Amino acid sequence: MSEEGTQHGMALTSTDVKSKARSLGFEACGISKAEELSEEARRLETWLNRGHHGTMSWMERHFDKRIDPRKLVPGAKSIVSVMDVYYQAIEQPDSPEIGLISRYAWGQDYHVVVKDRLHILFDWIGRQVGEIAGRVFVDSAPVMDKAWAARSGLGWIGKHSNLLNTRLGSWFFLGEIICDVELEADGPIPDHCGTCTRCIDACPTHAIVEPYVVDANRCISYLTIEHREDDIRTDLADRMDNWIFGCDVCQDVCPWNKFSPTTTEPVYLPSANIESTTLEDWSHLTASEFEERFSRSPISRARPLGFARNVRLARRNESPSESKAD
Repeated sequence: MSEEGTQHGMALTSTDVKSKARSLGFEACGISKAEELSEEARRLETWLNRGHHGTMSWMERHFDKRIDPRKLVPGAKSIVSVMDVYYQAIEQPDSPEIGLISRYAWGQDYHVVVKDRLHILFDWIGRQVGEIAGRVFVDSAPVMDKAWAARSGLGWIGKHSNLLNTRLGSWFFLGEIICDVELEADGPIPDHCGTCTRCIDACPTHAIVEPYVVDANRCISYLTIEHREDDIRTDLADRMDNWIFGCDVCQDVCPWNKFSPTTTEPVYLPSANIESTTLEDWSHLTASEFEERFSRSPISRARPLGFARNVRLARRNESPSESKAD
């Protein structure tokens, strides 16, 4: 395939696009051809049929668009995937009294930051080729961002189902541009998990039911964010320790994350001692205070009732019981 975006009358190379992406602050950029995800579609269908998506019924909708970007963006020829590192070299407190929050939610909402940069990149591509048709996505719409990032050579899907990169680990956000500009595509890279099973062995709720397969019904991230029921099964709640929003265990133990660089984006840094606030203090947070404090944070997704539930269950785990279910 030619590396030039010639259908618009002007040359644009994949190297140009990647260079511009890096200048905007993205740590990595890869390009894949807009085509049907056949193998990934089969895996997704099996995962859905097993009910591993829990109550996330939205994952069942628009299946055809999810597996074929040309049905989401008519005329699509290329997918430009980017990585934005959010890792902060701050240790999670080793105390059952602290409410643990996943690192990705320590700062402000990443959707806005990544999407704004992608729009700049999108407009820049348009200026280079004369015109462009397409859309920008950041964890939105029926787009399989990890699958496209893997196809573009940005990493491989690890046994914990997160994307892994030999240079960046897994502490990054993903975003993509689906557009009608034809660019030279990259190829996938090999799986580097090898025989390692650290993520599987360390998962508190045994959510990684087999290599590369996560049952959301057992995943702490799903339970503390997406699960909307008033309570959580006791056998799982007892193993959630003091996690009150998300969970980083599988990433914390991954050997590839020993090399993770720290973010240069200030809005991803911890806000107002969010990583060290006690469960006692969180338990006094009112609904209106929640809305005010987290209006620009990923934590808003849990909603006041869900967050309060998580804190209540975590406080119950402050004094571990020997009778917890296996």
